[in-house]
Amino acid sequence: MSFRDESDDQNLRKPFLHTGSWYRMGSRQSSMMGSSQVIRDSSISVLACVLIVALGPIQFGFTCGYSSPTQTAITRDLELTLSEFSLFASLSNVGAMVGAITSGQISEYIGRKGSLMIAAIPNIIGWLAISFARESSFLYMGRLLEGFGVGIISYTVPVYIAEIAPQNLRGALGSVNQLSVTIGIMLAYLLGLFVPWRILAVLGILPCTILITGLFFIPESPRWLAKMGMTEDFEASLQVLRGFDTDISIEVNEIKRSVASSSRRTTIRFSELKQRRYYFPLTVGIGLLILQQLSGINGVVFYSSTIFESAGITSSDVATLGLGALQVIATGVTTWLADKAGRRALLIISSVGMTVSILIVAVSFFVKGFVSDDSSLHSILDIFSVIGVVAMVVTFSLGMGPIPWVIMSEILPINIKGLAGSVATLANWLTVWLITMTANLLLNWSGGGTFAIYTVVSAFTVAFVSIWVPETKGKTLEEIQRSLR
Repeated sequence: MSFRDESDDQNLRKPFLHTGSWYRMGSRQSSMMGSSQVIRDSSISVLACVLIVALGPIQFGFTCGYSSPTQTAITRDLELTLSEFSLFASLSNVGAMVGAITSGQISEYIGRKGSLMIAAIPNIIGWLAISFARESSFLYMGRLLEGFGVGIISYTVPVYIAEIAPQNLRGALGSVNQLSVTIGIMLAYLLGLFVPWRILAVLGILPCTILITGLFFIPESPRWLAKMGMTEDFEASLQVLRGFDTDISIEVNEIKRSVASSSRRTTIRFSELKQRRYYFPLTVGIGLLILQQLSGINGVVFYSSTIFESAGITSSDVATLGLGALQVIATGVTTWLADKAGRRALLIISSVGMTVSILIVAVSFFVKGFVSDDSSLHSILDIFSVIGVVAMVVTFSLGMGPIPWVIMSEILPINIKGLAGSVATLANWLTVWLITMTANLLLNWSGGGTFAIYTVVSAFTVAFVSIWVPETKGKTLEEIQRSLR
């Protein structure tokens, strides 16, 4: 048995959005472009591209956060039952799984930019369907379309960023993906406090609308262009990303060698997945994305409002917004640290911190079952529960939130990246769906028992990272692949 190498039929594939001529002209005639001085700085040029594609993850986060502040209003206006609204909220995960399955192949056949265009369009249609919904069927259709787009975005954006970023900035720029997700969630929480749910859905259109426009002004991934055999476009794209006055010959030759070595065979047999160069990155990439969700972050956030209320915090919506703001700040710190401390160190610190934090919550819940509700000890335990939840969210954002996506985009071999990336993204979204669907059942069974399970998973994550995950800081994507052979 075998599956097709994504390098197959490369002469038949063209980018969905052509890379354009404006920067090719500039790369050849840089002396004539005094008005484009800003883009000559490679870090500024790459940062501009990252900020444009980061609108996708902002859309991702806005979709995730939309259902929380709108539940009361939607159920009242459309006369939905709790189970019907729960179905509406969960359908984005179903759509994301479908999008994840197709994401790798779409991005390989029509390019990273084309893939993001494909993702943006159903998102816009989905938000419009929700904003004009008069019955549940339109809500469901809109949520599914949003989820499909989000599934594609969740794979394509980190891969695009990894492929355009210089090695000394790749960790920081890659972490912008998760930072943007947290910003999107916080925006949904914040705006949901002030605007009706239909207007909030209309506002959800904005990130993808701006993204579509921005895609026409950024270059395609040079590594994807090289893989497709578009040598002229590949070199021009890399030149604008590194600066028109930068010598890119060494990086060009390194990418060409990597593409040539991965394109010698048109098929990869399943039996060959036993080779370390394939099974190791697949295990690490898929393992991290599954453990990211098995840690119970969605279950903790799901139950956070109840924990806040039990601790005497009357406005759970404001508390949830504050929790979202902390996520943004902590993820911002990770963006700054990723290329200084390294991916592996941040993952270990994050998973150890999560283990301790969730253990505090688990112990608090267990002990509360043996003390009176009116006792001072019960009040103290409520405070410890809040501290544990906040600490868990912060430590998750310091590593296990952004870094698994960074490593997935760095470590997967180029000749199976589309297939492997789809499988890894699907595994992540399937785990999200399972945790979301079972969190309420588990918490009703036993709060302490549920958080004890999450504690064990976080402790296992510490061991997994310590034994399996390599450090990728400061290495080019090609150097990472050579180290795995």
